[in-house]
Amino acid sequence: MRCPYCLKEETKVLDSRNTAEDAIRRRRECEQCSKRFTTYERVETMDITVVKKDGKSEAFDRDKILIGVQKAFEKRPIKQEKIEQLVESIEAKIRNSDKTEIKSKKIGEMVMEELQNHDEVAYIRFASVHKKFRDADQFVKVINKLKTEA
Repeated sequence: MRCPYCLKEETKVLDSRNTAEDAIRRRRECEQCSKRFTTYERVETMDITVVKKDGKSEAFDRDKILIGVQKAFEKRPIKQEKIEQLVESIEAKIRNSDKTEIKSKKIGEMVMEELQNHDEVAYIRFASVHKKFRDADQFVKVINKLKTEA
């Protein structure tokens, strides 16, 4: 690591800590000028583009999944920690696909799959929005499908 003061390459790490933003904070000291400075290391992730139903594209936003899942679990007996784990699992699947583009419909299907494995009520809530249920018959069909799969 190059010293920002004297530009020499030889520095030593005095302390390393993980941060809340998935980075590593390193306190360093230059072996030449003895000045101390802090660096942050982050994993460089691949930019993912989400293709919406109308054909428009936007940058992947994990928070959109989180908000949708939180709404699906609203007033359900689940801890926020479990919701975070569920969203992390979905994000990991998206990032591990090695694709730079994904359809919003595919993300919705991934969310529904995870929800179906955790809570049927949350699954039905999310599915009703994702699939744009128009009437009670669509709810009944999904509920009957869940009953036959159980």
